[in-house]
Amino acid sequence: EKELQLILFPVFLGIYLMTLIWNLGLIIFIKINSNLHTPMYLFLSSLSFIDICYSSSISPRMLSDFLRDEKTISFMACATQYFVTAWMGMAECCLLAAMAYDRYVAIGSPLQYSAIMVPGRCWKMIAGACASGFLSSLIHVVPCFHLSYCGPNIIQHFFCDIPQIISLSCSNPFICQMIVFLAAFFCGFGFFLFILLSYGFIAASILKISSVKGSAKAFNTCASHLAAVTLYYGTALSVYMHPGSGHSMKHKVLSIFYPIFVPMLNPLIYSLRNKDIKEALKRVRKRKHIYL
Repeated sequence: EKELQLILFPVFLGIYLMTLIWNLGLIIFIKINSNLHTPMYLFLSSLSFIDICYSSSISPRMLSDFLRDEKTISFMACATQYFVTAWMGMAECCLLAAMAYDRYVAIGSPLQYSAIMVPGRCWKMIAGACASGFLSSLIHVVPCFHLSYCGPNIIQHFFCDIPQIISLSCSNPFICQMIVFLAAFFCGFGFFLFILLSYGFIAASILKISSVKGSAKAFNTCASHLAAVTLYYGTALSVYMHPGSGHSMKHKVLSIFYPIFVPMLNPLIYSLRNKDIKEALKRVRKRKHIYL
């Protein structure tokens, strides 16, 4: 087991460093390019910031545990770790829904887009995403950490995840399991339904576009967001919609995937096929050649 941990350490360290570099790089790149100062890229910068916080709530502690023989964490530290993880996770759900709405307005009402998606409204949506994540996390973390725990308090996981914590309780965990399920259903799944509804309207708007080129362009503006939504929700909902399966290997793999791998992949998903970012990169390269 110790040998496996020494192998996993450089792997997860590399993933964490790439997450930090790519997301921070994307935030800075959007900030210094005035052409990218639009609602879409404001949301994307906020998503990168949330992804940095999301990954940082788990990775540093997990990496230090790989190198330690005695892996212990205090009750408050465990509660805090999960609270921040749940906060960032739910905020990301809400922000992805806001980004879907942004794409719907851009495709469905292009002439009114600048009037609807004003900076003030965008910042309110971002603040709302953070606030909803905070409240949702508070609602289901507080009662679960008020259960009775009488040992052995051993978490068979890489980090403090709520299904494993609940399973250690001496008291009846049914109410807490239902709170976790309902939080995942009404918040996570609720935002997911909103995204699906937005894409239903987007699809209807795309079908009304007469030219094939126009339709393809409209679809391409949504492709990256759709890929990110599928990747995130596909793993997150499969974990939290089955609160009783906390000790299965499938659960552990999935629960480590969306807070660690997804934040690393998001900047790539949004950048590789994005024409605006590619053109901005070309302009930066030209400026460098001019200065040289």
